Amino acid sequence: MAKKQAALASISPAETEVLRLLWELKTGTVQAVCDALPPERTIGYATVQTLLRRLEKKGYVTHTTEGKAHVFSPIVGPQRVIDTAVRSFLDKLFGGDPVPLMQYLAEHNEISMQDIEKLRNIIEDGQSYRKENL
Repeated sequence: MAKKQAALASISPAETEVLRLLWELKTGTVQAVCDALPPERTIGYATVQTLLRRLEKKGYVTHTTEGKAHVFSPIVGPQRVIDTAVRSFLDKLFGGDPVPLMQYLAEHNEISMQDIEKLRNIIEDGQSYRKENL
């Protein structure tokens, strides 16, 4: 039986942005993450360093030392962060029920008929997968 993973600590939007950049880089120093920021983002070196240290304390990244530089690596992948964030969002706003979210998206033209067809296919594939593996 698979072990249940420990709950992830929540992270701020700025921490999420830095983590996303580190996923793209695979590994990186504070300077490498600073260099990967979009030009319009004016986040200083010290701020990026603080964000990486917070992410490490929360268990999202780790580091090794190469000379005087800390080289950070993600230890939590994007899918786990997405799963946690979406679950938290659904629980907080919709009591864990995804239907009101889908209704909102449909009613506010945020979801197209193509999107609905994709969802239908996902649901059908999931149902056939569950039937085959019972």
